[in-house]
Amino acid sequence: MSHGESALEFVQEADFVIIGSGSAGSVAAARLSEDGKHSVLVLEYGGTDIGPFIQMPAALSYPMNMARYDWGFGTQPEPNLNNRVMATPRGKVIGGSSSINGMVYVRGHAKDFDHWDENGAKGWSYADVQPYFQRAETSHGGASGEGRGTDGPLHVGRGPRDNPLFDAFVEAGRQAGFETTDDYNGLKQEGFGAMEQTVYNGRRWSAANAYLKPALKRENLRMMSCFVRRVVFEGKRAIGVEVQHGDRVEYVRAHREVVMAASSINSPKLLMLSGIGPAAHLKEHGIEVLADRPGVGGNLQDHLELYIQQACLQPITLYSKLNLFSKAVIGAQWLFLKKGLGTSNQFESAAFVRSAAGVDYPDIQYHFLPVAIRYDGKAPAEGHGFQAHVGPMRSKSRGSIRLSSADPLDSPEIRFNYMSHEDDFPEFRHCIRLTREIFQQPAFAPYAGKEIAPGDAVQSDDELDAYIREHVESAYHPCGTVKMGAADAMDSVVDPECRVIGVEGLRVIDTSIFPRIPNGNLNGPAIMAAEKASDHILGRDMLPRSNMEPWINPNWQVSDR
Repeated sequence: MSHGESALEFVQEADFVIIGSGSAGSVAAARLSEDGKHSVLVLEYGGTDIGPFIQMPAALSYPMNMARYDWGFGTQPEPNLNNRVMATPRGKVIGGSSSINGMVYVRGHAKDFDHWDENGAKGWSYADVQPYFQRAETSHGGASGEGRGTDGPLHVGRGPRDNPLFDAFVEAGRQAGFETTDDYNGLKQEGFGAMEQTVYNGRRWSAANAYLKPALKRENLRMMSCFVRRVVFEGKRAIGVEVQHGDRVEYVRAHREVVMAASSINSPKLLMLSGIGPAAHLKEHGIEVLADRPGVGGNLQDHLELYIQQACLQPITLYSKLNLFSKAVIGAQWLFLKKGLGTSNQFESAAFVRSAAGVDYPDIQYHFLPVAIRYDGKAPAEGHGFQAHVGPMRSKSRGSIRLSSADPLDSPEIRFNYMSHEDDFPEFRHCIRLTREIFQQPAFAPYAGKEIAPGDAVQSDDELDAYIREHVESAYHPCGTVKMGAADAMDSVVDPECRVIGVEGLRVIDTSIFPRIPNGNLNGPAIMAAEKASDHILGRDMLPRSNMEPWINPNWQVSDR
């Protein structure tokens, strides 16, 4: 709904109004306020991130399952997954999803970004984005000389890898004929190696800790607690945001731009509530169409994963730490010393591998964990075990976000259409069989007992498919719903400078703009995108392009390893 400016009373104003204090919003808040020339106002509905549930890395399964910190979204029943309703957590707290995520840091593969550039997101190739990854980070333990940052706000490190199972996983990959890598965030993503995490001095190093909190000490940056209802326009120009405090509806003014960083779920929802989206859908809900952009809410993507679990013959897993006494000891060590098991997310080994000959860069990701447990904290097995989270990285299935009503307080309808492409089931079956092959290598001989899940009885294609339908889980990497592309492409929503096509004064800078999901976890790319978008917003020259060449397996045409 568009209002004449004269009719509105603005309770606050700033040059830039940022919607959301998550990974992208925190970065933009810091970068747009940095030179002191502009006033910046961040709008955030969630509350404080102070407290051990968020700040202690090992407690990562808690905030994701707490209504206090999570929007609590769920999907529509997913037809290819036995009509399961899948949880879709998004952070409702300062720091957004970077305050409730698994703290795994993955940049993505160089070719992911080249694909963006080739498909209309000009200026987002690997050569273009690599300098922004570098600017964002301080790398502890990464491969030096491979474009890793040394003085950025985001600290990226590695776990202590004390448990012998972490090395066994990497060695088993090598024994199976796969590559190893010293740094999957350097030039060689492909292979088995150490996993990286956004943990610093024993604490979760969220975007709030890295960017937002230091920046809030500046006089020109403020944060306002409110629920965002829609963007307000004068004609086709965004001039502010309609917000709600309790029962009060108010308006905040943006003198230069409104910057949306509300997540791949809430950003398309807000665009549609503001009159930007598929015209027929907006009219259905009685919303006046400001810009007919059919792509808004489309192109929804995610990563799915399975937990392949194996019993452990030696009592060396974290199972012995799941009792209340051990948890209390770990908590106390963390609270008073910032030492011990509490300081790691426990994902300390990883792998990126290719599924077949002819695939030129990795399309399968592994997280390895020295305990058999689920994200919701339930241990399915009594006793010692370990597990690999595994899944394909580039599913061709696409879903959508749609409004459930014109009421901003209602959650949107989320449909991922998981496993709807004909390639999805064969790709997942391959992941399961490959993981079994790795767990049967000599490196695991001293440790590997019977298979807990899926279990030895599950072997045929049909049995594996049934298992996948019932047990596959989201890796919580939703993206793509406000697709970035060429301004003249019908399905593009933002142009390569993140400007919403068809209106003025409005940008979107979060993971919703990703044209295609990159390899791995999305927090790293989200921060990179906001770093780059901040330079676009300020009208600055882009950082000089990188001339680094990523490693591509010389055998890729003839072998998967």
